Amino acid sequence: MTVAETASSDFLVSSTKASPAGALVLGADYRALGVVRSLGRRGVNVWVLREPEEPLAASSRYAKRALPWPAGDEETRLRFLEELADRAGIRGWALVPTSDEAAAFTARHYDRLDAGFTHTTPDWEVLRWAYDKRLTYALADHLDVDYPRTVTPGSAFAVERGFVDVRFPAVLKPAVKETFNRLTAAKAWLVRDADELRARYAEACTLVEPSVLMVQELVPGRGGQYSYAALCVDGEPVAVVTARRTRQYPADFGRASTFVETAPCPEIERPSQRLLGELGFTGLIELEYKLDARDHRFKLLDMNPRVWGWHTLCSRAGVDFPYLLWLHIRGVTLPRTVQRDGVSWLRLSTDTPTAVREMLSGRLRVSEYLRTLRGPRESAIFARDDPFPGLVELPLLGYVLARRVLSGAGV
Repeated sequence: MTVAETASSDFLVSSTKASPAGALVLGADYRALGVVRSLGRRGVNVWVLREPEEPLAASSRYAKRALPWPAGDEETRLRFLEELADRAGIRGWALVPTSDEAAAFTARHYDRLDAGFTHTTPDWEVLRWAYDKRLTYALADHLDVDYPRTVTPGSAFAVERGFVDVRFPAVLKPAVKETFNRLTAAKAWLVRDADELRARYAEACTLVEPSVLMVQELVPGRGGQYSYAALCVDGEPVAVVTARRTRQYPADFGRASTFVETAPCPEIERPSQRLLGELGFTGLIELEYKLDARDHRFKLLDMNPRVWGWHTLCSRAGVDFPYLLWLHIRGVTLPRTVQRDGVSWLRLSTDTPTAVREMLSGRLRVSEYLRTLRGPRESAIFARDDPFPGLVELPLLGYVLARRVLSGAGV
């Protein structure tokens, strides 16, 4: 029995529901900014719910209204959304989460939120397989999809006694990111040997529950980072883009991409289709892979069940995912889309220091760097028709980095 068969049979929009009149975007970072622009440019009424440190999407001319997410637990936020639906007259609007946490929140409370909004992500029985990396790798193992050797020790005792069968260097990372701290902010910690693993694991246990900590071998080889991005309906990809994540920070296990290019990668298409078909996934999703230099096989790293950082590249390359999702939930037949290869995406504020470090270390030639700056390119933040978010990005980045350093979360 597949995951899809054990999950609820709800689709994104029920045939008994009216088409949504607008979209409520959960989050206001650069991922959300791309959603706001995609829909707003086509006349869709878009509102934004923002965290305190997320002014980018809220400052867009295409965001008709920006409201703060209330502080507090999930019940507080649920009540806020339920009251907002009636008080603001937005009942039936599309909910568009733009972070893992927001996607998990809407999925866990799918039925309750369904009364007031139109979902754009699956319910928890489906989404949890992408949200929780322990389940992601279990699914990959079941379907014979390659992924890096991964161990979940479960306790410091297992690590202390050397019961972790993984090659070094490795990374220590949480399976889920439910709180913000220096580990979840970094995404993963590099550990070079057993002694460093013991020390870092003990530190990590003070930040998150030991049950969510995973030790994963670091897939060797510079570059080789590819993604399969799709809009799916009941497990069937109806719009697809494959891309090469040429630069990221950190270079070995990037927390975020800084330069991405559309490029064919047929090797990741079949495994991605198997995973999505098994889940019966409906919505937007990105699957990340890395080419292992040892056996020349692509290894699954992540599944992101929401808009991803570089999704605006896809629009420039001919596949505007947020707008296609909007058409789908309104019951409109989707146009056929084909990606244009060789289109790039650049987040200048983070790519510049990344590229400089790579050039100084000898891992990136100046001629290679200059090549990546040529050709059709999409900026992550700046847009001629919507310039204000670009003006606030650098001060915002400095503020966020300063807060992380002062709080001990790191950069």
